[in-house]
Amino acid sequence: MSLNVFEKILEPHILEQNDNEVVFQVDQTLTQDATGCMSYLQLETLPTTQTKPKAYSYIDHNTIQQGYENTDDHTYLSSVAKKYGITFSRAGNGICHQLHLENAAAPKKTLLGSDSHTPTAGGIGMLAIGAGGLDVAAANAGEPYRIPRQKIREIHLTGSLPEHSSAKDVILEILYKLTTKGNVGWSIEYTGDIDTLTVPERATIANMGAELGVTTSVFPSDKVTKQFLKAQGRLNDWQQVEADRNAAYDDTLELDLTKIEPLVALPHSPDNVTPARKAKRRIQQVCIGSCTNSAYRDLMMAAKMLEGKTIAESTSLIITPGSRRVLQMLAENGALAIFLSAGARVTEPSCGFCIGACHAPGTQQASVRTSNRNFQGRSGTSDAGVYLTSVET
Repeated sequence: MSLNVFEKILEPHILEQNDNEVVFQVDQTLTQDATGCMSYLQLETLPTTQTKPKAYSYIDHNTIQQGYENTDDHTYLSSVAKKYGITFSRAGNGICHQLHLENAAAPKKTLLGSDSHTPTAGGIGMLAIGAGGLDVAAANAGEPYRIPRQKIREIHLTGSLPEHSSAKDVILEILYKLTTKGNVGWSIEYTGDIDTLTVPERATIANMGAELGVTTSVFPSDKVTKQFLKAQGRLNDWQQVEADRNAAYDDTLELDLTKIEPLVALPHSPDNVTPARKAKRRIQQVCIGSCTNSAYRDLMMAAKMLEGKTIAESTSLIITPGSRRVLQMLAENGALAIFLSAGARVTEPSCGFCIGACHAPGTQQASVRTSNRNFQGRSGTSDAGVYLTSVET
């Protein structure tokens, strides 16, 4: 029987299934501090002394301590991690999805995370699903996870991206075509000329599958994946997983990468997409980062464009690296100095502006961001207009 990538990853993990539901074992779990406290409090009520899957706890959301509450949360998460053998990442280390991609995500494994952008790890050939904190607590206690039997939509890529277009434009084009509605119960699998995309680029696309409303998005694990894992010092984690030649899908969307142009999602929805050349508005703020576009490649692209230039007096530029490792690399190769010389504000690696935790735009101002959501008020300013683009745009 010919299998697609989704089926090849899921099949060895299935414990029960019927026509409507699939029950499978979870290999890894992921939490972040905004959802992790409740999830681990729930875990403590369950009869277990150690997490059954490999568990990871990241501090990346509430890192700006205006009071004692967030610090107390972080102290609790650190203590519960020691109690249950959970890998703990302290504040400042980076955004959970970027860190997990660098250090833990692995092909042919399953991941359940208490964050909607957990499918970022699909860019490495992992079946990664966002869920509620109680679901993650149960998984940590050894319980399997249940999902409705999925319909799989193949998105078949052909060609390669032209200059100035990026992976962010690919997912914005898909959001334009499929919208944010009507995709519940579907998962997406990318096929075709994917070897033209790096793992961080694939992760950008998989990340914003959450905005489509799909259960998850997954790429094959190929020689590009192998090269990425080798660069991270994790070559032993690589496994090849590719769809069989006659694999079946419930639907197929053809996407010619050569025709992708720079795009922008206008306020106030990620599917309100138009060509960037048609978007005309004076901009007061630019924010580069978030779990969608904060990898080394993204920030080096920004550094190259800023070299020798100074930010306009009327514009504020925020740079948020995705991880401490990325920030360290920027410091070592001179890119950090370029940002500072240009007048950018460089923040610690965290979710920050993406979740409205800091850097709210001014009243009725326009903010161009590389993040994944632009719902009204999410930035912290209800009457601001947030525009989603790639770093290049």
